Amino acid sequence: YFVIAMALVGGYLVLSLPFSIVTIVRPHAVGPRLLLLILDTVTLTFATAAAAAAAAIVYLAHNGNQNTNWFAICQQFGDFCQKVSGAVVASFIAVVLFVMLVVLSGFALRKH
Repeated sequence: YFVIAMALVGGYLVLSLPFSIVTIVRPHAVGPRLLLLILDTVTLTFATAAAAAAAAIVYLAHNGNQNTNWFAICQQFGDFCQKVSGAVVASFIAVVLFVMLVVLSGFALRKH
């Protein structure tokens, strides 16, 4: 889920570039700005859900769950767990950047 969701988020970012260029060229066009704000908010939610789900699984991989007899697997696959943990941290950084993007888009839409 995490990999597919983050790939969709990256794809959205690439596909939203033409709309962003339109809003820069025509600063008074409210329609594309509103569309970008809505789609950015949906993408933010999607990225947050993917990062949170991956964080829960990484937590289980590091610590396990004694009640359900799930053992911590990071002791056996340490390099893989480090890479996955880095990806989860990077996704949360992306979520923070998306929050800033949505806030800036809201302020830009409010000015016009």
